[in-house]
Amino acid sequence: MSVFGPVVKIHPVVLASICDSYERRNEGASRVIGTLLGTIDKHSIEVTNCFSVPHNESEDEVAVDMEFAKNMYELHKRVSPTEVIIGWYATGFDITEHSVLIHEYYSREASNPIHLTVDTALQSGKMNIRAYVSAQMGVPGKTVGVMFTPLSVKYVYYDTERIGVDLLQRTRVTPSRTKGLTSDLSQVGGAAARVQDMLTTVLAYIEDVLSGKVTADNSVGRFLMDLVNKVPTISPEDFENMLNSNINDLLMVTYLSNLTQVKIALSEKLVLL
Repeated sequence: MSVFGPVVKIHPVVLASICDSYERRNEGASRVIGTLLGTIDKHSIEVTNCFSVPHNESEDEVAVDMEFAKNMYELHKRVSPTEVIIGWYATGFDITEHSVLIHEYYSREASNPIHLTVDTALQSGKMNIRAYVSAQMGVPGKTVGVMFTPLSVKYVYYDTERIGVDLLQRTRVTPSRTKGLTSDLSQVGGAAARVQDMLTTVLAYIEDVLSGKVTADNSVGRFLMDLVNKVPTISPEDFENMLNSNINDLLMVTYLSNLTQVKIALSEKLVLL
């Protein structure tokens, strides 16, 4: 959908915060808005954080608490000084006349800010997420308008965010929509099982190609060759020793963390006494 411009990379915590703000909106409010924080480079804009901004909106006017937005940004800078204002978000599917007015304010706070829309009402059956950048249009010296041009949106995550996303995905298949955190050993076992399943699929494909049941795909063959080249040359005995050593380290860390929790709990009870 993008025409030009940088790629907008969005982290899961941003989308979760926007959805939470929408669920907690004031009674009668049709949408919520907020400030987007992140980093900018030559080819992309990475959205890593955000916060909602109180506003009142009617058919004739819109009022935004700019002082609240400034104070919140100052507090965020103390925690994450590398994050800067890169634009703003609004829930909903369309860009309204009020969006132009709000975008003008953020144009004073950031150079060429982006506008992110999140369809929390699921009008099309899914949560459409779009990013725009504004550009002036019109005849010089006459009335000038604003055109919002779409940008490419990409979803990225840190390793810690991936844990939360995977946990949320698992709640989809549980009737109660709840799922507890698994232990480190359970995660290792689950990862090993997934790797084994993928290897079984790869071996079945190779056997079908060799037997003539399936036509060979050159692109798949190149991917498999790259995969084989990335596997280090190591004997089964050395690999088993390395794996056992890592598991022992994991068990030791788990034991020490549990022991620390017990000591902290005992110390709290002794202080109360």
